[in-house]
Formats: sequence, structure tokens, C-alpha cells
Amino acid sequence: MPYEQILVEHFEAMPGLCRISLNRPEVLNALTAQLLSEIKEAMLAAKDNSEVRAIILTGSGRGFCAGADLSGSDAMRVGIKGMLDNYYHPAIEAIVNLPKPVIAAVNGPAAGAGMSLALACDMRIMAKDAFMNTAFTRIGLTMDAGGSFFLPRLVGRGRALELNYTARKISAEEAAHLGLAEMIFPTEVFEHEVLNFGAKLAQGATAAFGHLKACVDASFTNTLSQHLALEGEHQQAAGKSYDFKEGVAAFLEKRPAHFQGK
Repeated sequence: MPYEQILVEHFEAMPGLCRISLNRPEVLNALTAQLLSEIKEAMLAAKDNSEVRAIILTGSGRGFCAGADLSGSDAMRVGIKGMLDNYYHPAIEAIVNLPKPVIAAVNGPAAGAGMSLALACDMRIMAKDAFMNTAFTRIGLTMDAGGSFFLPRLVGRGRALELNYTARKISAEEAAHLGLAEMIFPTEVFEHEVLNFGAKLAQGATAAFGHLKACVDASFTNTLSQHLALEGEHQQAAGKSYDFKEGVAAFLEKRPAHFQGK
């Protein structure tokens, strides 16, 4: 489908990699109902496209996402809960439920729901001069778009509350220290390094990544017995894949594996 507020790119030299860029740079990619709908549709398209094996979510221009577009009429039209139910939640769930790696490339400010959007991804890579900010309490709101779900799981209850009570900036260095970012790259090489990392994941065992993602996500609520059973089910399914056969053959033949993501 044609998109107006995001860019979707595929790279001939990096097969399997898809980059989805929020594309409202003039307002630091502030979120609208249309933008969120397009994120959801792009994620669902990536899920259904067997040629896509890893996704990078980033922002055009100098920012990742400044959060909700407070100057727009969306919230006035459908109300805050309507916006969350109809637009934010489907976009977040499309990211979380995608059985392929989703990398947030935080190239600049990620604030409010923009931070929540980054936290919904499997991992976050930040430019050295980028930062995060919960921001919500600065305008008298509580965290939404899944932020209050993801944040305490990453940093713990006390730190999650502190970051929201103070709504202070979280530098890339602190984000990495707290577990909010897995990697930091200098700004001048950020795009190059993120694409290279994404390209490596796109050549990995994609189906196994999906099984792993499902197990890790379920681990927060399962009992040990439930989780052992779930691991067994997913391992059984992974063991029937082409990539498992290729991985074993490559191990025995002492060569790199050439996975096909199936």
C-alpha cells in the first residue's frame, strides 16, 4: 500500500532487511493516527513477507519520535482512550507480535509515546547523542502505549517510577547502563552500523528467532513447568525447519551456515 507518513525501504545489497522510517521530520516524527496506522500496516506486511527477515524502525531527520502530536486534532476527534485503543495499541501489538527481529534505531530524541514505541521493539540501538525521556508527567499524563508495561521489565519498578516522576532526559550512555539500549554508535557512523547489524540478523535463523521471541515474552508470566513445556513445543517446531538441518550440516562440515529463514 502507498504510505504518506512513513518510508519503507528494502536494500538490494542487504537481502532480507527492511527499514521503516517515521517520516514527519519537520515535527520530530510526532505521532498521528495516520502515522500509527501506517506503522501497523507496514509491520503486518513485513510479517507476511517471507523475504523480510529483520526490521529496523527509525525516524527521518534528526529525531526518532517526539511522542504524540499534541497540535493535531486526533485526540480531540476520538478522545485519548479512543486514540490509544484504535491507533496506538494496534501499532504496538503489531511490533511485539511480529515473529522476526525488530530493532529500534534511536537516532535522536525518543520522548513520551516515542520512547514507548522504542521500548516495544526487541532491542534498541542508540546514536551517542540521542536520548530518551518519558515526558508524560510533564503534561500531567501517565505513561501509555505500553510504556508502563515495558519499562519496569527492563529497569525495575523503582527506576521506572523515578524516570517517570522526574521525566528527566536519559542519555544514550545511561540508557545502555540501565538496560534500555543494547548498543551505542557514534552519530557519524550510526546509520552505517545499524544497517550492518540489521543485515546480519536478516541472514540469521529467522524462524528460530521467532520461536525464541515467543518463549522470552512468555517467560514473564509462565510458571517453570509451563515454560519448560512451551520451550519443548517451540524446539520441536524449530527442529523441523530447513535452517536446523542447515545449521547441523554446517557444524559438522565446519563451515558457516547459510540460513534461509525457514
